Amino acid sequence: MSRRLHTLVVCAAASLTIVSAQQFDAAAIHASAGLPVIHMPMLDSSMRGGQIRQGRYEVRSATLVDLIATAYRVDRDKVSGGPPWINTDIFDVIAKAPASTTPDALRLMLQALLAERFGLQVHPGTKPLPGLALTAGVHLQLKSSNGGESRCRNTAQNGAAVIAISCENVTMTDFAAQLPRLTGAWLMGNPVADMTGLQGGWNFTLKMSGRNWLKAAGSDGISLSEALEKQLGLTLDTRNIPTPVLVVDKVTRTPAPNPPDAERMLPALPTKFEAADIKPSAPGSTQRSFRSQPGGLVELRGFTLGDLIRMAWELTDLDAIDHEDLLTGAPTWPERFDIVGRAGGTERLDSDAVRTLLRTLLADRFGLRSHIQKQPATVEALMAVRPKLTRADPSSRMGCRNAPAPSGSIWTFTVVCRNTTMAQLAEDLPAFGASYIQHSVVDETGLKDGWDFTLNWTPPHLTHAGESASENDPNGGLTIPEALEKELGLKLVTKKRPMDVLVIDHVERMPTEN
Repeated sequence: MSRRLHTLVVCAAASLTIVSAQQFDAAAIHASAGLPVIHMPMLDSSMRGGQIRQGRYEVRSATLVDLIATAYRVDRDKVSGGPPWINTDIFDVIAKAPASTTPDALRLMLQALLAERFGLQVHPGTKPLPGLALTAGVHLQLKSSNGGESRCRNTAQNGAAVIAISCENVTMTDFAAQLPRLTGAWLMGNPVADMTGLQGGWNFTLKMSGRNWLKAAGSDGISLSEALEKQLGLTLDTRNIPTPVLVVDKVTRTPAPNPPDAERMLPALPTKFEAADIKPSAPGSTQRSFRSQPGGLVELRGFTLGDLIRMAWELTDLDAIDHEDLLTGAPTWPERFDIVGRAGGTERLDSDAVRTLLRTLLADRFGLRSHIQKQPATVEALMAVRPKLTRADPSSRMGCRNAPAPSGSIWTFTVVCRNTTMAQLAEDLPAFGASYIQHSVVDETGLKDGWDFTLNWTPPHLTHAGESASENDPNGGLTIPEALEKELGLKLVTKKRPMDVLVIDHVERMPTEN
């Protein structure tokens, strides 16, 4: 993983010398005005888009970190340096390029645009970053291999309640690289660095409980960390690991003005389906499904009219929470509909494009009229009780990022925030864990400026019925509200506050004929 990333970074930096040959036909950059939907935020990044459709390349609500990571094909966490605002100021980028432009060519074009408009200069470097490290203990329990094929196999037993891993002639470097894949939900996709110092190939077996089944296993359960230590003599812990990064040397906060004719040259995207067929769903149908396919084809099946409105304004993600406080006057009629629409082109539509088309369809076929206005809605107010926060260096980077779970706390999700205001924390909290926080969060702490802090919590399915367990329970954990109060000295209080609410003024129960 590290070697691959380093290669990508070096190649990206080297490409700076040739990007002048790769330019968008036209491009406009604006400070983002947000999206015409009411939606819950995404952790650390609100960026959308990034695909080319009918000659139009569009990235919305992107920070400079998002744009740099996209242009140079690196993880956001591997973008280092730069002023504080590159993690918070958001921009929309709309550009024109041939529809046949390859992803690699798009990245070169975006690199050139960032250099031209923001004066961006970068170089590859190395920086210690928190990560998971596999180290060798005093009492190793590994058998040296005599050769043969190198492989590791994962055999899930009892419906994935038990994970059994068998490795033959595998180096520790390869084993560490495969651990996220082999161990299911235990590592949540976080990479592992080999710091054992062990050479050659090894034969061994490793057996543990599935992460989601550890609590049910009781005293017979064994975690990944315990299995590694007791069965192999290896340790998995969190430490700073030298990591290849892309270092920002120079960037300006205000982009250079757009060329006078840029907006006129940009291709317009359709706002309505070329053709759309709406039919009643099969009798007794209760399942909803959504598919966006190549050729601009969209299929929505089993949706009530209320479902369609919530989807069009991003008030639901189908499988999670409906934010009913942000919607007034929605119909409750039981009729369900199947919709097949075609927007043209050859590409698959992203979710924002589908929402735009769906809003027009609802207006044209169901006579929907609506507006957005401030109304009292249920919110979670973030209050300061006994703050346990460290005042940040104002020159440091702003923002929060996911981090590997610390040693001994493999049950937790960990978010590290630097130079983060309480208003920014309030905006991010619903994205940290919607299962715990089902409303928008507003900052009422009264705390100004930026702060450094770390927040650890446990997902509901790993605690007792979604509730925190006693401190004596090794499988227990903290909910997000509990973690806020215990770790940061903050508290969430449910209140009513004026919020942007979608108000339905008129809608017909049945659509016009196809």
